[in-house]
Amino acid sequence: MAIDASSPRARRALAAAAACSALALAAAGCGSGASNTSSHAKTVTVYSADGLKGDNNNGWYDKVFADFTKKTGIKVDYVEGGSGEVVQRAVREKTNTQADLLVTLPPFIQQAESKGLLTPYKPAGADAIAGDALKDPKGEWYTIVNNYLCFVYNKQQVKTAPTTWQELLGGRYRNKLQYSTPGVAGDGTGVLIKAMHDMGEAKALAYFTQLQKNNVGPSSSTGKLAAKVDKGEILVANGDLQMSYAQSTGEDKNLGIWFPKGADGRPTTFADPYAAGVVKNAPHSANAKKLLDFMLTKQAQQEATTVGGGFPARADVKPTGKVADDLKRTMAGVEVFSVDWNDVSTNLQSYIAKWQNATGS
Repeated sequence: MAIDASSPRARRALAAAAACSALALAAAGCGSGASNTSSHAKTVTVYSADGLKGDNNNGWYDKVFADFTKKTGIKVDYVEGGSGEVVQRAVREKTNTQADLLVTLPPFIQQAESKGLLTPYKPAGADAIAGDALKDPKGEWYTIVNNYLCFVYNKQQVKTAPTTWQELLGGRYRNKLQYSTPGVAGDGTGVLIKAMHDMGEAKALAYFTQLQKNNVGPSSSTGKLAAKVDKGEILVANGDLQMSYAQSTGEDKNLGIWFPKGADGRPTTFADPYAAGVVKNAPHSANAKKLLDFMLTKQAQQEATTVGGGFPARADVKPTGKVADDLKRTMAGVEVFSVDWNDVSTNLQSYIAKWQNATGS
């Protein structure tokens, strides 16, 4: 998932991060990030893909961060960007590390690991992570909120939800369809992964060539597409269930959620979770570990659903209530297939290059 760097929310997040960095350097000189600030300082910096923070301070992050600060006195400094963007920013800062905790989606969390950005840490509650949720065998990252790829449509203008990939090639969606850019946005990368699963690599790439006639253009932000669908500027876009559900029950009332059918005629999706890891040489690694522990407490995991609209990473947490019931209904009959994330991480650049060649992007 990604957020447009020109959006007000992104500018506020980046400005806040720059201010924090400047204050740290002014206070401690221009040494390495690990020595900029005392490891005992009451702060922790989170670099994260978007989706878990509410636009009106009503998201899972908002609740968890506030509760964490109240309990520990540790303030959370939050920087938001695209799934790949936050990893690349951490790479650029390796000699002057600023982030303490990194949260992003597969395959970008695997890339962060391969680039040496993360350090092993087993948080409390890690043993309860199971089912569709993912965790690193080497202990460098763990799912904190589980999630699934989906698509959205304007249910006021499109009375019957699409069900197949082929429908999106029709004239009805000419200049009325958009998906976030694979390789830039986590969910956009997910669109490519699902299409290749459903059709096979060659047919999927040929499909994207045909789809270009309806696509209005690239987008670095999946979340931003929802508002365009809600207003009817476009009729169909990609999303993810956690974020799309939160948007559809918030300001974007015209959003409907759907899943394209796979080769067997059943709607399909795959788990695309938010995964977190402690950053190597983090200025406040002890605080990052405390926050990761807190995110995996049973209360926070309950709130991943009741507040965030997502799914708990912990298998021993079973949320109840309206949101849990809504999500269960939405996923009814949808087949969840497994993804070889190691293969995707290893071959991602090749897949993206083939997609770019197919679409002329």
